Amino acid sequence: MRREDGWLQRYTFILLFGILLMYVLVVAREFLYPIFMAVLFAYLLYPIEKWLEMKGLPRLLANFITVVAAMALFVGALILLYKQLIVFLGDFPTLQDKAMENLDRVQQSIDKRFGETNPDNEHWLQVQVKNALELSGNFLSDILMATTGTLAKIGLMPVYIFLFLYYRNKFERFVYRQVSSFNHPRVKQIIREVSNVTKHYMAGVVIVILILCVINSTGLFLIGVDYWLLLGIISAFINFIPYFGTLIGGAVPLLYTLLVQGDPHKALLVLFFFLLVQFTENNILTPNITGSKVNINPLFTILSIIVGGMIWGLPGMFLAVPYMGIFKVYCDHNHNLAAWSYMLGTEGTEEHALTIEKIKRVFKK
Repeated sequence: MRREDGWLQRYTFILLFGILLMYVLVVAREFLYPIFMAVLFAYLLYPIEKWLEMKGLPRLLANFITVVAAMALFVGALILLYKQLIVFLGDFPTLQDKAMENLDRVQQSIDKRFGETNPDNEHWLQVQVKNALELSGNFLSDILMATTGTLAKIGLMPVYIFLFLYYRNKFERFVYRQVSSFNHPRVKQIIREVSNVTKHYMAGVVIVILILCVINSTGLFLIGVDYWLLLGIISAFINFIPYFGTLIGGAVPLLYTLLVQGDPHKALLVLFFFLLVQFTENNILTPNITGSKVNINPLFTILSIIVGGMIWGLPGMFLAVPYMGIFKVYCDHNHNLAAWSYMLGTEGTEEHALTIEKIKRVFKK
């Protein structure tokens, strides 16, 4: 067989494997994404569980206390958000009518300024916004009236987390048994780095979101936005999605202030506020709290988020970055994937990076 034929056969198998993997991920999404999320949250809770074990508690009891405490905090936050949503949905029909009135005034101002519009396109904007508001109301109602399947997936996650923490040594020994003893040191290093990356990333993301809950809610309250607590929490929790989270989260209170409250000045303040939050989160909070543990360059970070969203929706957008970071760690220790490690990483563009030293040199000239 010629060398070219060997390469063609190899990449054909890789392509077929990739297609099959994507198919399985899409078809089995309802089963898989709770498990993948449970793995990340197990890494998040592992330091607490390990500390309880070091205090002398048996692993079974330490796992139980850790998972129950985490669930209590989650349920408390969910109840707070639920109460806010109940009030919001009760006022939603009135808010929808107010939004349409404000939009109608805007439409009339545009018609007076630019003359008559095409009758076929008249009030097109009102129709689109009305449809969007109805979809939003139905989506929020669906959240409150969660299906049995959704509740079952959420209810199984603590069980998954408990079992992952309890059997963690068994999983590690299973990996060792899959490779020769010669490779055990390398495998141990990979496991250590994966654990370090995941723990720091998850802990950092949770801390950043809790800080943003306070910052967003306080800022919206000072600006005078209605439902400031609900909108502040929602905009902060959307930040689970890297890069896009702050912008998408900020669009929610911005559109509410502009359409429902009908106050362009407050909407402008909300816009500037979330631009400031975006700058603070990207340049201060995330670098100093989450750090650069997930060493993926922005291009592949964004691509992984988009692909994750295409496969698993919002859960996929959240899961994409940490699992891409885990794959990067594996590539770092695999000679055959060294090129992929370089491509995914941030190294290689240092000469083009904008640094304080380069800015100082420009002004000195």
